[in-house]
Amino acid sequence: MGAEPLPSPARGAVVDGTSGDEQAELIRASAEADRAEEMALLRRKLDGAVIFAAGPANVVLQLSWPEVGYGVVESKVESGRTDKHPFKRFRTTIGYLGIALMGSDEQRLAYREAINGQHRQVRSTPESPVKYNAFNRELQLWVASCLYYGSIDAMTRMHGPMTYQEQVVMLRAGARMGTTLQLPEEMWHRTPEEFWAYWEDGIARADIDEVVGEYLRRLLQVRMLKTPLGRAAGTLSAWVNTGFLPAPLREQLGLAWSEKDQRRHDRMLRRLGLVTRRLPHVVRSFPINAMVGNIEIRRRLGKPLV
Repeated sequence: MGAEPLPSPARGAVVDGTSGDEQAELIRASAEADRAEEMALLRRKLDGAVIFAAGPANVVLQLSWPEVGYGVVESKVESGRTDKHPFKRFRTTIGYLGIALMGSDEQRLAYREAINGQHRQVRSTPESPVKYNAFNRELQLWVASCLYYGSIDAMTRMHGPMTYQEQVVMLRAGARMGTTLQLPEEMWHRTPEEFWAYWEDGIARADIDEVVGEYLRRLLQVRMLKTPLGRAAGTLSAWVNTGFLPAPLREQLGLAWSEKDQRRHDRMLRRLGLVTRRLPHVVRSFPINAMVGNIEIRRRLGKPLV
């Protein structure tokens, strides 16, 4: 259900003689302390605006693995396709991130069940270039890791490097990005070093062909918004999101990026961080908080969540 992992006793520790009830209370207190530490860090570091702006880049990261890419490009779940329903996809994706990081166990369970319903329809066919299944745990780990990477990349570039303890806390909170899907908690990365080793291997595994690449270039340029505003925003969206992509993926997509572009992008994020740190939390966390509220209202009314 995405519940917080229970702490394990230290290796070689002597078990005390407390009763089961007392031990359960200690475990609950430890879990609550971990949760409070995570929420405090998220309040200091997580900005809704940049999560919104960098959304297309994170989709590129996820779809850079062929199995995920073709799972989306060939998807029969029309209601969840970004190219067909961009605003609905925005609502459900931003809402997922908010529910995973800051939602209750009850909210995460409800969202997980809703996602399961859509994922049951995502399977390769004999004609598919690659085999895929949305319930494949290795693919789920990759998707969750992309969401986590996108979050900490934005946090670091806007607010400066995290301390090691902050990295540990964020990694612990990030586990819910996977467990709110169907990923077992024990598959999540245990240390920051373990995550970064996995990430480097994951980027090396990325392989974007022309079919998926064309889909992603359209996404970066928001070509699905067939309005004057959408066309005007396309160039800016492509530039902003290209700056969030690792160099190997930019190269695979044929996206130009210079040292000057990198300096401008870094400067933009630092300045944005200066602004958002001075904003009230309710403003700073928009639109994540709004999408979480929307999902909670839909849950209580019995409406579809995705």
